[in-house]
Amino acid sequence: MSTEQAQASSASARRCADIKPFQVMAILAEAQALQAQGQDIIHLEVGEPDFPTPQPMIDAAIKAMNAGKTGYTPALGLPGLRQKLADYYHSRFGVSISPKRIVLAPGASGALLLLTAARLNPGQKMLLADPGYPCNRHFARVFEGRGQLLPCGAAQKFQLTAADIRQHWSADTKVALVASPANPTGTVLSPDELSALAAAVREQQGELWVDEIYQGLNYTSAPQTVLSVADDAVVLNSFSKFFGMTGWRLGWAVVPESWVPDLDTLAQNLFLAPPTPAQYAALAAFEPETMAILEERRAELAERRDYLLEALPQLGFGVPVAPDGAFYIYADASRFTSDSLSFCSQVLRETGVAITPGVDFGEHEAGSHVRFAFTTRLERLQEAVARLQNWLTAVGGVR
Repeated sequence: MSTEQAQASSASARRCADIKPFQVMAILAEAQALQAQGQDIIHLEVGEPDFPTPQPMIDAAIKAMNAGKTGYTPALGLPGLRQKLADYYHSRFGVSISPKRIVLAPGASGALLLLTAARLNPGQKMLLADPGYPCNRHFARVFEGRGQLLPCGAAQKFQLTAADIRQHWSADTKVALVASPANPTGTVLSPDELSALAAAVREQQGELWVDEIYQGLNYTSAPQTVLSVADDAVVLNSFSKFFGMTGWRLGWAVVPESWVPDLDTLAQNLFLAPPTPAQYAALAAFEPETMAILEERRAELAERRDYLLEALPQLGFGVPVAPDGAFYIYADASRFTSDSLSFCSQVLRETGVAITPGVDFGEHEAGSHVRFAFTTRLERLQEAVARLQNWLTAVGGVR
């Protein structure tokens, strides 16, 4: 480290040292560098499907911008879009919620930022499954709280259970955050499991937050929301995944109405408002034409999922729990490695296939797991499997 770098590091706020980089971004950067050198890279690392935003949504945004609708909206979003979301919960899930409970933000990450700022005091804990999306615990750290990772194995679908809540809740625990469908595992919590979690958290007088950003990308059962079994739960959701709007940065939360004034004040200070063109695009997300496009894409993702579920075990990867949603397979690579980061880097350099190391998602058995994102077309998945087969054969398929 140079003197200048050391000085810059020492001047950083202490929380920066506690927030680890997202290793998949390093893998992506290396993959892009190899691509720039002319190597053909198959991207199975980043959670972004190869589908553009549906055209009706793009057209809606362009129409709005051409009409001069480019200024700030209210801090919590367009009233019309909040109403559309409330209507969507009623028509798709049979849940009646007031649009006043819906808080729009710059992505689900923006919504989580608002929630942690509003609800988590310094020193308070958030319970999280390990493995799980790594950034969630870092939101707690930004506000001087703590994300407590609980090891969750395949026997419990890599998910927190009501028993975990009762065993690990302490006086300084405030929140349990679960995801359904989950990243990196794709597992889904049933209504009964969500109800049991909500009851366990309620017993502790805590808060249950449920990340539902992959809702709609379900393959073995109809999409569900925790609000159908626990109206007091908090929902985090996004237009990024099912609706295909990753770069538009628009998400939402469903919260108790009493929280809304605090969230409104924080949003005014932190964001001013969610992106205006994105909101007008999202108004077209629920139209029949758009929903038909999204369903076609879900069916294509299901085909990709089914292919990898058959192909990966033939290569020697274990799939301890098949994903019921999202677009990931969390695979046991213990036959090949106990250092998933080095393994993924070697795979990238020597095969041109980019995958994500388990160390990105926590600590529990992280060195022996990797994540495959089935976010590229089937022909490319088949090419990736062929490359991995040839490489594993050449190196002997051993650690």
